[in-house]
Amino acid sequence: MKIPKRLISGLFAPAVAIASVSAQNVTDGYSFLNIPTSSHVFGLGGNNIAIIDEDVTLADQNPALIGPELDMQVAVSYMLYMSSGNFASVRFGTGAGEHSGWALGLRYLNYGKFDGYDEFGTPTGSFTPSEVILEGTYSRDITDRWRGGANLKVIYSGYANYEAFAMAADLGVNYYDDEHDLSFSAVLKNMGGQFKRFDSRYIKMPFDIQLGYMQGIGSSPFQISITADNLTRWNIPYYKYDNSGDGELVKEKRGFISNLFRHLIFGVQYQPSDKFYACLAYNYRTKSDMSSFNNSFLSGFSLGAGFKTRTFSVSAAYAMPHKSASSLMINLSCNVGELMH
Repeated sequence: MKIPKRLISGLFAPAVAIASVSAQNVTDGYSFLNIPTSSHVFGLGGNNIAIIDEDVTLADQNPALIGPELDMQVAVSYMLYMSSGNFASVRFGTGAGEHSGWALGLRYLNYGKFDGYDEFGTPTGSFTPSEVILEGTYSRDITDRWRGGANLKVIYSGYANYEAFAMAADLGVNYYDDEHDLSFSAVLKNMGGQFKRFDSRYIKMPFDIQLGYMQGIGSSPFQISITADNLTRWNIPYYKYDNSGDGELVKEKRGFISNLFRHLIFGVQYQPSDKFYACLAYNYRTKSDMSSFNNSFLSGFSLGAGFKTRTFSVSAAYAMPHKSASSLMINLSCNVGELMH
């Protein structure tokens, strides 16, 4: 089956739009690396690097969020992404001594069936693009309040008879003040590159610098969170249809305040005990991106909830990242160490 290169050049992950090819024959891509495996994170806007929870699925957000508190935890995740995508993951993590922790994870992303065409527009049949990510995470306490960690990812992409391999790494730190319920994190995310390309084009990793803050509100059961992402570039334009009637997308610029808020994700969480939480978040960037497509009122909002016992936990989250399609994520985890005690 012959697939035209124009379908392959951008790693057409349906999660986000991809930038055009530069003069150096380099394309931005691998946006699927930013899709979380934690429904807790998904409920808090899809990106949160400062959540404090004994949850191994947080490793792909910030490797410093796991540690010796994990007791042989196994977690599985499933996301129904915009009706046709099916994303699944499994992760195992455990403590290593009094000050360290490690985890291993596997992610599989299936985007559903696509129709293939050759360079002349002749149908060549359907194909199913997919991605596989193998991850290893290690973290260690630096002081009583600071922890650092690293996450290494090996990535496979397959689209019909085209294949590509890449590697990426995350480095993160977290500061946690238990007395004041304050968490602050910084992460260097997706550093790396391809070592086997689809074709002559080199596709870059979505390297990012992120900051995260989460804190309890006084003695109440509420917490607020603010996550700042895309800090490697200030201007984040969005696209809208022009008014000429030809359906072309044109780049739209906004003022300082609008651009600032496109870097920020706001969340609020209600957690009356460590057994239950409910959360709501607002992502202005998603909302403004969908404003060009007659967006739904729910675009940009996400919500989630979770319940845990000593040995098991279940959580779910819902969001509408597109004007006509929603996404649902479910997590199940088990503390194997507790079962063995």
